[in-house]
Amino acid sequence: MKQGKLLIVDDKKNILQALTMFLQFEFDKVQTISNPNLLSAELESNNYDVVLLDMNFKAGQSTGNEGLYWLREIKKRFPETEVVMFTAFGDIALAVNALKEGAADFVLKPWENEKLIATLKSAYRLRKSNKEITELKGKEQSMKRELNQGEQLIIGKSAAMQQVMNLVRKVAATDANVLITGENGTGKGVISKEIHRLSLRKNELFVLADLASLAETLFESELFGHKKGSYTGAVEDRIGKFVLANKGTLFLDEIGNIPLNLQAKLLTVLQSRCVTPVGADKEVQTDIRLVSATNKNIHQMVIEGQFRQDLLYRLNTIEIHLPPLRERTEDIEDLAGYYVGVYGRKYGKPQMKITTAAITKLRSQPWPGNIRELQHSVEKAVILTDSNELRPIDFMGGFEMEQIGNQPETLEEMERQMIASAMKRHAGNLTIVASKLGISRPTLYSKIERYGI
Repeated sequence: MKQGKLLIVDDKKNILQALTMFLQFEFDKVQTISNPNLLSAELESNNYDVVLLDMNFKAGQSTGNEGLYWLREIKKRFPETEVVMFTAFGDIALAVNALKEGAADFVLKPWENEKLIATLKSAYRLRKSNKEITELKGKEQSMKRELNQGEQLIIGKSAAMQQVMNLVRKVAATDANVLITGENGTGKGVISKEIHRLSLRKNELFVLADLASLAETLFESELFGHKKGSYTGAVEDRIGKFVLANKGTLFLDEIGNIPLNLQAKLLTVLQSRCVTPVGADKEVQTDIRLVSATNKNIHQMVIEGQFRQDLLYRLNTIEIHLPPLRERTEDIEDLAGYYVGVYGRKYGKPQMKITTAAITKLRSQPWPGNIRELQHSVEKAVILTDSNELRPIDFMGGFEMEQIGNQPETLEEMERQMIASAMKRHAGNLTIVASKLGISRPTLYSKIERYGI
């Protein structure tokens, strides 16, 4: 099968004719020139894969300097093009020098047809392989940019969050190991990505390993990789998270869930920065930035013998603690506003707003699920509301805010409880609620605002 484009450069026209006659059946295109001064123009107008270049052009010259000069010019201006040198038997030493200058190979004159074809085809395969590698590297960089891009999701003007972000900015520029602690839903994963985004490794991969969902039997395979056939079900080689994150950031989430017997293996890898895939007999070096996170009191776990102290020392060169949402309620307005925008666009309600009364009500909640719970509450409210604004009643389904069922002491309290109860029964559908209570929608709106429901 004919493949590739070949340019032959030689000052002897009989050689050019002879080479063209049989090489035209081996390459898609075969072009010849006898004057090397035309090389640059020819290469600029045609994307040749291989150049077969003579080493001497002037009569009586055998130094090979001309060939070396044009070789350097080709590799300087067209580095992706492979060059095979054409030389007489006595110029082998020069041909070796040409290899040092970047030539793919050389062919002796007089040539053997099969050997010449094999050499040129090999140079073409080298050109094709290098081109594929370049394209793969380009795709890899594009993929890394795509995976690592995204807007900053660290939302919060509170003093507590400003202190956290100051620490994040300081530690991000280093390669120090970071341990992020805090309750579920406080944003530990978001902070880990922000550390990566602000680091010198930002153009490399950010790799997540969720240790809470990782079975103990798959721990080594997932983190360190395995070789094909190393255990039942290992049908192919697998790259572990440590190697995948090489040059980038590895985020070990829920680090407190690792059993003691596996903590020792993790400690060994962190100390040596080398991993041995399951079933392999050679170590693989890896260069990672390690960020870990846990919602457990890991210092208490050390005291109780559930977590290795030496491993903790490795993990928390810098420790960042994220405060729960109930301790940063001044951030709720910005957080809720952000999620209203996100889910308004997602569910075809781009004009969606949230009222001041709703913000006040959100600030009064304990939020045991923290930001994640707030996020889900806003999403549910956006889906269920028939209005373009979220009011306090729109969040009734997300959490119990009223102590419905207490014996009312006044008519106003009775009315308030009746409306709140109806809102809960009918999932905030104001048309149905108004109909069941025997009042108009405007009257219902008025009473909702009056009672702060």
